[in-house]
Amino acid sequence: MSLDATIDQPLVETQRFDLRPVRLSDMGLIEMHTGDERVARMCSHIPHPLPPGATEAFTTRVTADAREEDVWAMDGTKSGGAEVMGLITLQRMDRNQSEVSYWVAPAFWNTGLASQAVEALVSANPMQNATMFASVFQDNPASARVLVNCGFDYIGDAETFSIARGAKVPTWTYLRKLS
Repeated sequence: MSLDATIDQPLVETQRFDLRPVRLSDMGLIEMHTGDERVARMCSHIPHPLPPGATEAFTTRVTADAREEDVWAMDGTKSGGAEVMGLITLQRMDRNQSEVSYWVAPAFWNTGLASQAVEALVSANPMQNATMFASVFQDNPASARVLVNCGFDYIGDAETFSIARGAKVPTWTYLRKLS
């Protein structure tokens, strides 16, 4: 696959940025942002420090035809912004459901980017799901506000293992019915 090859995944447009499929050419920016401990500590699946080859393996996996999740880059180039400001993911689940997750590069925190990305993806509903779930670490109330502002309802507490923290972390779980 070439560095800019596209995959079968829809483009989701907003006025400020586009949610476009991740490209292999995004690896440098993804690695720069996910290598930041502040990002890694708020995501369950990003190790810190980021080991060599981790970004390449991730990017190869999410651009494969036989993937289990769709990942979009928050691309602000249409309004003079950065090419990768964050990523947002839909993980396929059973019973016509998916789980949404996202991270935003620290330079774009508190700008409404995450809220706009989640709302755009929910509105587009590219997997035609009946329900979307999300969970956030309890020490990340900003992400919880994003979900509530996008119409997700709190459904309970849980915990998940954080690779960067090397420990189980309490989470809040949210749900949004779409049909």
